[in-house]
Amino acid sequence: MANAYLKGLDRNRANYAPLTPLGFLFRSADVYPNKLSVVYNDLRYTWAQTAQRCRRLASALQKRGIGKNDTVAVMLPNVPAMFEVHFGAPMAGAVLNTLNTRLDAEAIAFMLDHGEAKVLLVDLEYSRVVAKALEMMKGEKPLVIDVDDPGYAGGSFLGEIEYEAFLAEGDPAFEPAPLEDEWDAISLNYTSGTTGNPKGVVYHHRGAHLNAVNNLLSWGMPPHSVYLWTLPMFHCNGWCFPWTMAANAGVNVCLRRVDPKAIFALIREHKVTHYCGAPIVHSLLINADPADRASLDHKVDGLVAGAAPPVAVIEGMEKLGISITHVYGLTETYGPASVCAKQPEWECEPLEQRAELNGRQGVRSLLLDGIDVFDLQHYEPVPHDGQTMGEIVFRGNIVMKGYLKNERATQESFAGGWYRSGDLAVVHPDGYIKIKDRSKDVIISGGENISSLEVEDVLYKHKDVLAAAVVATPDEKWGEVPCAFIELREGANPSKEELLEHCRAHLARFKVPKLFVFGPLPKTSTGKIQKFLLREKARSAEAIG
Repeated sequence: MANAYLKGLDRNRANYAPLTPLGFLFRSADVYPNKLSVVYNDLRYTWAQTAQRCRRLASALQKRGIGKNDTVAVMLPNVPAMFEVHFGAPMAGAVLNTLNTRLDAEAIAFMLDHGEAKVLLVDLEYSRVVAKALEMMKGEKPLVIDVDDPGYAGGSFLGEIEYEAFLAEGDPAFEPAPLEDEWDAISLNYTSGTTGNPKGVVYHHRGAHLNAVNNLLSWGMPPHSVYLWTLPMFHCNGWCFPWTMAANAGVNVCLRRVDPKAIFALIREHKVTHYCGAPIVHSLLINADPADRASLDHKVDGLVAGAAPPVAVIEGMEKLGISITHVYGLTETYGPASVCAKQPEWECEPLEQRAELNGRQGVRSLLLDGIDVFDLQHYEPVPHDGQTMGEIVFRGNIVMKGYLKNERATQESFAGGWYRSGDLAVVHPDGYIKIKDRSKDVIISGGENISSLEVEDVLYKHKDVLAAAVVATPDEKWGEVPCAFIELREGANPSKEELLEHCRAHLARFKVPKLFVFGPLPKTSTGKIQKFLLREKARSAEAIG
């Protein structure tokens, strides 16, 4: 007999719609048309106005021939145009590629070519590096649209049209075609890469929708929150918070660059309730001028990701009246996928113990199916003893589709039915995860990933360098920075300044080593450099002087 639940109960347009975060924008515009959506300097937009601007952008893109699975790249700071393109590009059926504004021309050129960008939005501040990148491209050049921000003086126009004029070409009543498949790509985000070129991580509409809601639920954000954009929107699409804030019908307070004085001023002026950032952002606030960081008169919540926040940061933020929550994730997981969910009894612990508890990578967020730490030799979970190390693995709807044009890397990362993070960790008896090491030797500086192998490749190009190894060393401002251990060729004696200039000529500034240590490198009997010994040295101020 046929199963009764399979007969006449088919999926149809009345009972099913593909998940996409674009609907959040339309709902806020319909329900709260006159509520503030975006604030930037003297600019003020309502949700109705923002929706119209996004519709114009989508319409203008389609009029220029942009459609499904075409890539729209952007090189923008946290300005209104950056928020709008998170909706306008996918409304046109396109895939949004937000470029890291700290990258050099070579990396930008690779990404534009690899992603086959059809359109490139560029803020005038980055015109010089982008102009160089366009010259270095091997493929067809994209349509360049200049974003002329009144808040920035300088730069040059590269394209044939300015952003506001481009919007004027579009229809404010544009209706996007219904999304056919929630598995369709919505964005492309490049990792820093640990070997060779960076990998292009592809997000789908379903994952973007779910993680946008995940942010609301896991952080407990009340409706109409006021969110300050300290986190770059280029980083994992701002951890999906452009879409989160549309679902929240809140206020996006745009901030062109991180500046403690401006941050405190904006928090007071707009009664900011939430912000996100790497540990360095929180440290900057703690160490700001006392006149700027006078006690706040309302509650502020902050998310911190990257290296676990030290005791001084948690204590300092508490004194400022800011409650921070530690989260963990990767580009491949749409940003934060685990949260150090706070337990009520932790509040009774001394500050140092509370900081240690709050500094762990935590447990799965609400809409993540699973996170665990596996012994990959036997492919089974490690015991919850806080001692046995394994690799963090993820599973669920907020894990990427895969790597663009890299089937092998995609299959390797999903081997065994889990996404392998490459981060080594332990699980404590209470089930909370704590990272112990990074198996891929990625250095996280100011929230940005730096490939040690990329820096080593540059050092090896110097005529006086025989061998090089780059590891992380603690840094009060950036969390950690690259430290280069160098074995010189016989008779060579280059200065540190010479090596600095060599690295600066080939690397983005934030990737350049801050410390150089000269001497023989420890090696195994087979000639492999023993990086674990160098990491121990790099953690000791006396050893690196």
